Amino acid sequence: MNDDVMARLNAAVERGRTGDRAAARAALEALWTEIGEDDGDAFHRCVIAHFTADVQDDDRSELLWDERALAAVAAVTDERAQKFDESLQVRSFMPSLYLSIADDHRRLGDAERAAFFLARARSVSDALGDDPYGALVKNAMENIAAALAAGSTERLS
Repeated sequence: MNDDVMARLNAAVERGRTGDRAAARAALEALWTEIGEDDGDAFHRCVIAHFTADVQDDDRSELLWDERALAAVAAVTDERAQKFDESLQVRSFMPSLYLSIADDHRRLGDAERAAFFLARARSVSDALGDDPYGALVKNAMENIAAALAAGSTERLS
């Protein structure tokens, strides 16, 4: 499927990865506005919000965007996700979405909410594949669990 929104999203994410977080953030937030918070394609809203969270400089802003991604995913179907990539299943999004919120709460000093969302991430981790992405998310779960156990609120690298 030729998806202009996802192409522009990927270009913005790449800007963020090369260090221009402000430009990435501006491009992603413009996409969010264009799509519409309530009436746009839920798949686009979920992915845009998830990646917009990653380029926030403020932990509370990051939590807001991660919560938007989680809210949007409720309306995404496997069929819709597979229009972008036939291998996608919505259930496989959940560990990362929950884990992002767990880490946000941990960094904000709310260990109870962090532990709640970490448990939710673990409860659906069977949806992760035996591939580099699955390994990345599982490793992040362990790192966040260790930081939470240590009482750390520092950003993990």
